[in-house]
Amino acid sequence: MTQDSGLKTKDSVVRCSWAGTDPLYIKYHDEEWGKPVYDDKILFEFLILEGAQAGLSWITILRRRENYRKAFAGFDVKKVAAFTVKDVERLMNDEGIIRNRLKVNGAITNAKLFIEVQKEFGSFSKYLWSFVSDGKPILNHIEKMSDVPPRTELSDRISKDMKKRGFKFFGTTICYAHMQATGMVNDHLLNCCAR
Repeated sequence: MTQDSGLKTKDSVVRCSWAGTDPLYIKYHDEEWGKPVYDDKILFEFLILEGAQAGLSWITILRRRENYRKAFAGFDVKKVAAFTVKDVERLMNDEGIIRNRLKVNGAITNAKLFIEVQKEFGSFSKYLWSFVSDGKPILNHIEKMSDVPPRTELSDRISKDMKKRGFKFFGTTICYAHMQATGMVNDHLLNCCAR
């Protein structure tokens, strides 16, 4: 079995090769990635985390997830939307998160816009899932990890709409990663235990 077609781990289970052997990555892969999320709080959490991840590896963010939870008020969108300049400075001094001023300010901007979308559509979930047929996940038939695209026409469309609304750090590649993380698309390998 090649690394590209899945990775058989010590527990003799085949997983997507990117999950590797890090217990945190394996848990995330098995329990979250590709599982449909309709809860606005979790969708907001991933919006913040995916924006922070831009240009970095996902494991870097995953290892800091609890720090992000503390720094960003438990991912309470209303609290984050109300963050002030003082909060920005607090976050810029927080060694537990990625201290990038553009990303920090982007997260606060995105929180405000997230609330606007909730008001317009009833929930952010309704807005996001309205882009897919019948609000159902897209099940891709991935035989090897190299078949997973970095972006799709759908991620282009969602990203374009969100950028038009003013969202930051949500280009098409980040959008596609968000779609994978929240189960809008299932890109687990066909032979993966988490499929």
